[in-house]
Amino acid sequence: MELDDDIVRAYGQPAVYRVQREVQTEEHFQTYFERKLSSTLCGEIQIPGVHQRLQCSFSWGRFRKIILKLFPVLNWLFSYRFREWLLRDIHAGLSVGMFQIPQGLLGVLLTRLPLPVINGFYSAFCCSMTYVIFGTSHHISIGSFSILNAMVANILKTLNFSEISSSNGSLANFSDPTFMKNYMEALTLTASTTFLTGIIQLLLGCFCLGFVTTYLPKTLIDAYLTAAALHVIVSQFTFIFGIMIDFHKGPLDIFYNLFHYFLVLPKANATSILLFLVCVGMLRVSKYIKITYKHNPIAFPMELLLIITVTIISNCIHLHAESSKVVLSMIPHRFLPPTPPDLSNLNKIVFHAFSLAIVSYFLLVFVGKRYASLHNYNIASNQELIAVGLCNISSSFFKSFAVSCALSGTVIQEKTGGRTQLAAAIGASIMLVFVLKLRYFFQALPNGVLAAIVVVNMLPFLEKFLDIPTLWRQDKYHLVIWLVTFAAVLCLGLDVGLAISMGFTFFVITVRSHRMKMVVLGQIPNMNIYRSLSVYRAAMEIEGVKIFQCCSSISFANMKHFKNYLLRKMDMKAVPLDENEMRALISVSLSDTAVQGKDLKCACVCDPPEPAPRIPYTEKLVKRHHTDSGSSSSSVNLVHWSKYGDRPSSRTLSVGTAQAQSASPGLKTGLETEKSQDEGRGACLSSPSAIDDSSVLLHQEEQKTRLLCPVHTIILDFSMVQFVDLQASDLLRQIFYMFHNIGITVLIASCHFSVIAIFEKNDFFDSCITKERFFLTLHDAVLAALEKHQRQEELELASRPTEREFAEEAFAEQQKERSLLLEKNKDFSSVKSSENEFLHDEPVSVISGSTQNEVEPSSLQQYDTPGLQLDLQHTGWEERWKYTSNP
Repeated sequence: MELDDDIVRAYGQPAVYRVQREVQTEEHFQTYFERKLSSTLCGEIQIPGVHQRLQCSFSWGRFRKIILKLFPVLNWLFSYRFREWLLRDIHAGLSVGMFQIPQGLLGVLLTRLPLPVINGFYSAFCCSMTYVIFGTSHHISIGSFSILNAMVANILKTLNFSEISSSNGSLANFSDPTFMKNYMEALTLTASTTFLTGIIQLLLGCFCLGFVTTYLPKTLIDAYLTAAALHVIVSQFTFIFGIMIDFHKGPLDIFYNLFHYFLVLPKANATSILLFLVCVGMLRVSKYIKITYKHNPIAFPMELLLIITVTIISNCIHLHAESSKVVLSMIPHRFLPPTPPDLSNLNKIVFHAFSLAIVSYFLLVFVGKRYASLHNYNIASNQELIAVGLCNISSSFFKSFAVSCALSGTVIQEKTGGRTQLAAAIGASIMLVFVLKLRYFFQALPNGVLAAIVVVNMLPFLEKFLDIPTLWRQDKYHLVIWLVTFAAVLCLGLDVGLAISMGFTFFVITVRSHRMKMVVLGQIPNMNIYRSLSVYRAAMEIEGVKIFQCCSSISFANMKHFKNYLLRKMDMKAVPLDENEMRALISVSLSDTAVQGKDLKCACVCDPPEPAPRIPYTEKLVKRHHTDSGSSSSSVNLVHWSKYGDRPSSRTLSVGTAQAQSASPGLKTGLETEKSQDEGRGACLSSPSAIDDSSVLLHQEEQKTRLLCPVHTIILDFSMVQFVDLQASDLLRQIFYMFHNIGITVLIASCHFSVIAIFEKNDFFDSCITKERFFLTLHDAVLAALEKHQRQEELELASRPTEREFAEEAFAEQQKERSLLLEKNKDFSSVKSSENEFLHDEPVSVISGSTQNEVEPSSLQQYDTPGLQLDLQHTGWEERWKYTSNP
């Protein structure tokens, strides 16, 4: 390759290059160029003969890599920037820790299960510290999630446990022995469910099944989090209105709960609603107050300020608003010692635990991926499974609920400037210290304040509704995924909705990846660049060559579309071979010709059965029938190329009806000609010239269509094809043979070596379809096709007789035919004498060429006698006379 010397090396001006080389096929390239690595493309794998002893060695680098993978905390701990990150993490830790205190106190009201208060906070602290060590996300705040707690409460209905409070606000009687027995059984069942959830997640992580999240698009994650945020907001209506309802469980539960809230809305607490609105207004105003630290903006800690301020006020003044003080005072136990979970009832909860494990993990990964993309780092899906599994196992010892990502805590930790999991560790420590020392101080905090913080922090997830118009303009498939995911999760819940959305997404991905897209390419003039004819006006189709670009992989799902597109663009269609043609094709495919002639064959049943013969194709190509042609709808136009007897400058495409072909007794099918031509050559089909010899002119309703540019080569651009499965390989092989059977060569360009390896494994190549048909580039294939076609035309012109030679040959044939006629009609002496006079004068008219057609018809009329007509009724005579009358 060399560049032109006269090119101006100015900025922005494209360079010009010249390449001079031979046309390269895969066969030639693999023969003359060796590969560095052994491959299935070049025969057997070469194994070096050097014998080495097996040695076990210890590598500090690999040990360090394994330790860092198991304990991700070491990745940021050893590279921690104290001057830049410490104050930001402390700020975020204070906000998150203060928010987790009222959140843990109010969790009882949503689940209606009075867990011991200290147990819940100990569980939150242990889970947070476990995730700090094993988690890979820098912004996740681990903790209880209200929707997961509601799912656990639904499981508890199997024990007929009476809830702590009903819709009218009455409290349960803890002094009742039966109630206390059911209460302890409910705590045991909760611990068992949480433990089994953690075990399932841990096993999934050890088997590296977290890769499933790799195939989930961002649109599904956004829609899932948006629907989950709406579920959280609706669950906060209990705190906003200060009323309690009987929560509906099952499909459309969010709409049933909304309806029940509206029914009891007249009983709402006005103070709670007012506090909620005031806090929402202050939180929205604080959004526009920014603190800049080290040139990085940090959100104003309004959540921290509200919790501390309103807690102090509520302890000094009775606000007549609902709080957690009354409910927590009724719980009989403040702390239960950690105990191993009961494993006797695992068979009852295994399906519920699996559902909790999936929802807990996907919620954690979805939120982690969202903030990882915002801050330009990656999370490990399998490690996240292990981390959340260990968190749930540790939570089960404190008889607590299954944990996952706390949405509100994560949003607060990220927007207040948290950079690492040190913020989560600081927040968990502050939460535990304040609960142990100042627990009663925070019990007076009104529930409406916490609801305002939760609702405002859910608004960033609802902003994804604004992306719908963008998705409508960019990719409607992703818009459909977004809408289906959102509707499924909103109406059917986080577990069932997740399963439906994942199934639908995988279906859409499968359809899109297997959807066949093909374009017809043309050449940009004076360049080796080929582009779509429908897109670029400058692209021009090459004479006699059709170029098709396949823009996807070929599999059983789209191979029919691939075939139909080719045939439609070539104005052809495929019809199945009849029984006789199939029998003849099988006989050609048999390798043992000696056995073919035997009608009876005896063999031992102990011998292995002979393999079935490989049939190269089961269909043949015919011309498409157009309704405006005037022929009957049942007729099928056959296609063949006529090379002899026409002008060198043009070719003739002879088209006739199927009825005429079947009526002609002298017609030979291409299959019979193929059989005669292929003896000794195996399964390879006949050459185009052999096919042309078998074609005949049809006498009934015969039509001739002049084509300015008949197609002689089809080139398939496989530069974008990644794989071809077994069924598609067989179909592609049949396409090669079907087009070869009508004189059209099929070539493949830019095929990846992995696809060629697949062809080799599937026995795609044979004596007819070789790697000589595969070219390295599209331009190589075009040059080879044009060169081969030009060489064939030159050979045809050299072997084609001149007009004088053709006339002399026709005259000799006429003399032979007429001499046979005269021998059969010796009784007609007058006819014989006139025939001798005609034969004596005939050469002059034939040599002149111009008077031949005028003399011959009048002379032939003399022999229209009754006796002669009887002899001419034979089909052989009919063909010879027609040939004589139409030279």
